Amino acid sequence: MNPVKKWIVTIGGCGLAPLAPGTFGTAGAMLILAAVYVILRPDPAEWNAILIGSTLLFSVLCVMLGPWGIRYFGKADPGSFVLDEGAGISLTLLALPMPQHASTWILAFLAFRLFDATKPPPIRQLEKLPAGWGILADDLGAAVLANLLCQLLLRWPALTHIVHS
Repeated sequence: MNPVKKWIVTIGGCGLAPLAPGTFGTAGAMLILAAVYVILRPDPAEWNAILIGSTLLFSVLCVMLGPWGIRYFGKADPGSFVLDEGAGISLTLLALPMPQHASTWILAFLAFRLFDATKPPPIRQLEKLPAGWGILADDLGAAVLANLLCQLLLRWPALTHIVHS
């Protein structure tokens, strides 16, 4: 066992939660992103660059460490392996308006978890890709749908008022 790899792929142990490890992994990644946002107070362009960077970082780590995680946890898409949730929530948050509002983050979290858990077509089929790609691709697909839903809800004036009130 490699404890450093295990710590990385579980996002500091968040993925080891006995129930809903993907939800805890998403929450762990969001805490990291929120800390970066609060500490750096980036403007929108900087924030989007950070989110692109975090999506890429989580994705690269997911693909690189995916084969190890599959062997270690003994499953094709191990629940405790949550780097894919980190990539997914980063992509979900990308280019969303009003990132300073907690309600934006909550909406992004709920939308991502909805699409990641239900895996509507064709997202489920993406799990069939080999190794780390299969672990990652379905979460990125879920993130695209979650981002589109959040964009709609946060940019449609009548809905924006409801979401942020």
